[in-house]
Amino acid sequence: MKAVHFGAGNIGRGFIGLLLHQSGYAVEFVDVNEPLINEINKEKAYRVMLANEEKQEFFVENVSGINSQQQPDAVVEAISKADIVTTAVGPNILKFVAPLIAEGLKKRQQISGGTVNVIACENMVGGSSELKKHVVEKLAAEEIAWVEENVGFPNSAVDRIVPNQNNERLLDVLVEPFHEWVIDSTGMKGEQPKIEEALFVENLQAYIERKLFTVNTGHAATAYLGNMLEYKTIAEAIAQNDVKQDVLGTLGETGNVLTTKYGFDADQHQAYIEKIIGRFANPYIVDDVQRVGRAPLRKLGAKDRLVAPALEYFEEFGDVPAHLVKVIVAALQFVSEEDQESLTLKQMVEEKGAAAAFSEVSGLAMDHPLVVSVAEKF
Repeated sequence: MKAVHFGAGNIGRGFIGLLLHQSGYAVEFVDVNEPLINEINKEKAYRVMLANEEKQEFFVENVSGINSQQQPDAVVEAISKADIVTTAVGPNILKFVAPLIAEGLKKRQQISGGTVNVIACENMVGGSSELKKHVVEKLAAEEIAWVEENVGFPNSAVDRIVPNQNNERLLDVLVEPFHEWVIDSTGMKGEQPKIEEALFVENLQAYIERKLFTVNTGHAATAYLGNMLEYKTIAEAIAQNDVKQDVLGTLGETGNVLTTKYGFDADQHQAYIEKIIGRFANPYIVDDVQRVGRAPLRKLGAKDRLVAPALEYFEEFGDVPAHLVKVIVAALQFVSEEDQESLTLKQMVEEKGAAAAFSEVSGLAMDHPLVVSVAEKF
């Protein structure tokens, strides 16, 4: 089996490429990074190392690379014969890889290449749908009809931390042990691809929200609470029992929302929470609380990781979630000289007061119980 993967960076090699290799695919990486592609073609293999005490290693072989700037025809040829096409290029780059994917699908139609699935593995909601939009813009009506019949663009959610690193070998990559790749099975065409460690689900939105309200909420909570107590890293902060209990309390509140809304098994979800806390505590991942806490204006938005679950909790249970309120207060007090959003927020709080600042950022009325509670605890 053959996979064409756009993006030969650390996520591409250390996450998607690894899982595809472990599932029996020969992986062809497509990238514009000439030194990286040259090294892939020279070595035809690389190592993936886990950031844990055991320092486990995986050897990924049977890989090759194509420089899409220098060899666009080779990319088109590869797509026309691929069993699966994936991307990990960043949300803003999807529109730039779409034309080559479109040309590859055109050729696939010409040679009667059959069905294929194109999966964007990006840190965004609806990545494959976004990619499909850019692809069909490059196709004629009859080509679009063929794509609709034969090409799946199932959305997916991906989760794996790849820390900053400087390895002796260019292709080696260090990743955290935890990973999750969830794929919307309803968007597939033809036979479901064999990806052993991917989870195919019919309700992807539930898993997207589970990650947002657990991983992202928990990460932000650890950062803001840890920052208030002057801890420097996420691992250092979560190692303190007071911070850990507050984060567990926060994720207990978001967990109640998720299990009620989507029917997740409560025991299984609690195990998921414990696994996420374990990720934060990994001493081999150095994650600065000031980096994680940056952009508080966005993170305090009505649809983001703190206010969204707090509102759903209030609407579902008729009570203000005390732990989420504590985290929101900590977020309002977060200041980083290197983060303009935090400086803007600080100025808003100083000029208008905590209640008015939070009301403006979240879009909630001044008399909303959540705003009132935040102002009381500030």
